[in-house]
Amino acid sequence: MNTPSLPNDPPLILVVEDDKMTRLLLCQTLEQEGYKVVEVSNGVECIAVFKSIQPHVILLAAMMPVMDGFTCCTHLRSLPESAHTPVLLITEDDQDSINQAFAVGATDYITKPFNWVVLIHRVRRLVEQSQLYQQLKAANQKLQSLTGTDDLTQVANRQKFNESFDLEWRRMARGVLPLSLILCDIDFFKRYNEIYCYETGDKCLKTIADLLSGIAKRPADLVARYGGEEFAVILPYTQAEGAIQVANKIREKVRSLHITHKGSPIAQYVTLSLGVSSTFPHFKTVPETLIGAAEQALYQAKKAGRDRVVLEVCDD
Repeated sequence: MNTPSLPNDPPLILVVEDDKMTRLLLCQTLEQEGYKVVEVSNGVECIAVFKSIQPHVILLAAMMPVMDGFTCCTHLRSLPESAHTPVLLITEDDQDSINQAFAVGATDYITKPFNWVVLIHRVRRLVEQSQLYQQLKAANQKLQSLTGTDDLTQVANRQKFNESFDLEWRRMARGVLPLSLILCDIDFFKRYNEIYCYETGDKCLKTIADLLSGIAKRPADLVARYGGEEFAVILPYTQAEGAIQVANKIREKVRSLHITHKGSPIAQYVTLSLGVSSTFPHFKTVPETLIGAAEQALYQAKKAGRDRVVLEVCDD
């Protein structure tokens, strides 16, 4: 039997089987084929482990105590992250079991007693399917990155901001989680361009964008160019207090850059005005309410003298 061609980091198979001897045979066989294997003994353990390891393929026994494979597969398919994870269900050799396997979302099935050659080939095919999906996903993400990036600053552009903000709004609404938004405007930037020329102005924009990206760097955070000299920072899982801390850090760090600005009537260096808004999104409101609150906060920051952070309560 030929060993499948595997990358340096071997594909990960999650084996879910309550019978200890069967589980041992499955693990040994798959490991001999070059796969990395994680094993659990019931459906409840499968769901918990799946969330932490994200396997390439799940080999799932149908008949188990605690939670059977059919119920487990149904739960798995309710998780967004498992939508494209192949599930090979181990069923009895009867039509009802096979039909039920596909009904709950299994990708394929294998019956007992095992034909080991068939099992290995099916696992191999599902691993290749999983890897192909991951490659397509990565390529698509790269394409989206290219089309969603501001050419000058290399942060997200306005289109990407709109898409990401809408996505985070819905995601936070589903989980009843907080979402905050910071809008930043470079103070008296028009005068800066007039004095130092647009090339120097572009360099200033790039510097500010890099600074923002270095502060808002959690995986879910997003920095975007919102307008000419305006930037937006999306902060999921963040309440108002945390967002204000981030905004104040941004303001202080920009001041510490000491970018000379002779045209500013409020400071000798480039400064930022920042508007902050925060809420717990829900499906009865629209994302524009939070954006509107942040824009109002930014307006108040400018009106109050600039170079400051203002929080605007987002009315649900």
